[in-house]
Amino acid sequence: MKFTILGTLEVLEGDRVCTPSAPKVLQVLALLLLRANRPLPLEVVVEELWGDSPPKSAVTTAQTYICHLRKVLDQEGLTTREHELLVTRPYGYMFRIGPEQLDALVFQRKLTEGRRLLEEDRPDAASTRLAEALDLWTGPILAHVARGPVLGAHAIRLEEQRLRALELRIQAEVLLGRDRELIGELRSLVMQYPLNEWFHGQLIRALGRAGRRNEALEAYRRVRTTLTDELGLEPSDELQALHQEVLGATPTALAHWPPRPRRNEPVHLAAE
Repeated sequence: MKFTILGTLEVLEGDRVCTPSAPKVLQVLALLLLRANRPLPLEVVVEELWGDSPPKSAVTTAQTYICHLRKVLDQEGLTTREHELLVTRPYGYMFRIGPEQLDALVFQRKLTEGRRLLEEDRPDAASTRLAEALDLWTGPILAHVARGPVLGAHAIRLEEQRLRALELRIQAEVLLGRDRELIGELRSLVMQYPLNEWFHGQLIRALGRAGRRNEALEAYRRVRTTLTDELGLEPSDELQALHQEVLGATPTALAHWPPRPRRNEPVHLAAE
């Protein structure tokens, strides 16, 4: 049995799709999955479904959605007496699954492993592990699920983790000397994230090391124009230093951009 949220929310039993179809039930399931193996208070369900303006019947209605979800799980044969997926806890509920059953949990594990491998100066293994993590994403998180304030906050957090995995994978590729192979991807990323100076710096650096100095300088001009037009800011000191290195055609900054990845605490799927 597998559950996916890094794209379309799906419940899969082998080749069989068992995903609930009712929008509110799907929304509750998404919330339970993002809080997998931890209690989910009923008031959090109410907040997700109705925000700051719950109706008088909110608690009863939320409990009804939980009952409908249980019914779907039972009808699809996904829960047994020996192992209930959805259990009632004091003041709330818990969705019990293994760490390999939810794509977001697998992604989190691979991201942590990839970061550790990079810190251990094993860029080849890190690149492989981080690519595996990123391959789990098939589209925008919970692509077809309505998002209230709680799901929205969790989605932002996971998207930030995805961005971090991407940055770490690129760092690993740079350490392996694959700058030229990254140029096309980096051009796409600076279009997707026009205010992300890190991606722009990677592109400028890769072009400079590939001997494409004019293109590197043009890439800097573009990011400087974007930052001044959109934010009224000059590029960061690091980006300006890289620009000067490209102008002077000296290899110092090009050889050492970006800095080594920082050591970070393990990430968690959802806030307590």
